[in-house]
Amino acid sequence: MTQAINLADKLGSFDERWSPRTVSEFNGHDIMVVKVEGEFNWHTHSDTDDFFLVLKGELDIEMRHTTVTLKSGEVYVVPKGVEHRTVAKAEAHLLLIEPSGTPNTGDVTTAARRTFA
Repeated sequence: MTQAINLADKLGSFDERWSPRTVSEFNGHDIMVVKVEGEFNWHTHSDTDDFFLVLKGELDIEMRHTTVTLKSGEVYVVPKGVEHRTVAKAEAHLLLIEPSGTPNTGDVTTAARRTFA
């Protein structure tokens, strides 16, 4: 890589929701951007934590006994093994960091296909 990555440009290159786009790799992890709106399905990641940074908008991370609300510029990490789902009442833009190959639903058979932006 010889130049900076502009996340707004990457997010402007697609319209799909819940379809992460890898913008770079870091020590065996994918750095991704995604647009979300509505509710995602309940799921867990048994082998890894789940990192969320809200770039634009607002995101609720619901866990069975609590909800964490993130606004633009805020980060939350769901610990591995904790069942959760994300809910965005309006379109939100996120930065995600996950070990390469981690299925976004916690299940390879239902995960969104990972693409590059």
